[in-house]
Amino acid sequence: MSSRIISVSLTGIMALVVGVAALLMAASAAQAEERVCRGTIGGATVDNLRVPQGATCTLNGTKVEGTVKVERSARLFANGIRVKGNVQSEGFQAIYLRQGSVVVGSVQLENGLRGGNGQVLNSRINGDLQFFSNSARMVARGNTILANFQANQNDGGLVIQNNRISQNLQCQSNNPAPVGSGNTAGDKEGQCTRV
Repeated sequence: MSSRIISVSLTGIMALVVGVAALLMAASAAQAEERVCRGTIGGATVDNLRVPQGATCTLNGTKVEGTVKVERSARLFANGIRVKGNVQSEGFQAIYLRQGSVVVGSVQLENGLRGGNGQVLNSRINGDLQFFSNSARMVARGNTILANFQANQNDGGLVIQNNRISQNLQCQSNNPAPVGSGNTAGDKEGQCTRV
């Protein structure tokens, strides 16, 4: 009887060890699946993508299963890409998201550097488009946004033109105030009531 209990206990312990090892291997593989972009990537599929500080990345028809992160002083030129997660940056030098790109999550561009550019053109965003505290010149033109477009505390110039926004277009504390026309939204608030 006691040898049978020991045998069952050893089997349970072995199953636990194998399970923990599998989890560690999966975690290690998940970390390795982040693609660092310096240069150009074409029609490949990647998991997560990161543009490191100061680097320049060009994506042409690339599919990203996770999130795109653009680090400080980095540049991203994205043409016709598809992102299942978000596009995020704090402190970018340049971001161009264009040519029918699709982002299933949100696009969050913050603290763009003075003298830089942030442009989201002719793209589809299923989540929110957010421009916060950018000193870079920001442009949103010809996009379909299925949630909200929020532009707050930008001071590098802001153009909002011909966007279709399913929910709210909200703008506040931008200096200079946003310019543009031809936008439709569920509701327009703050500085964007007339754009």
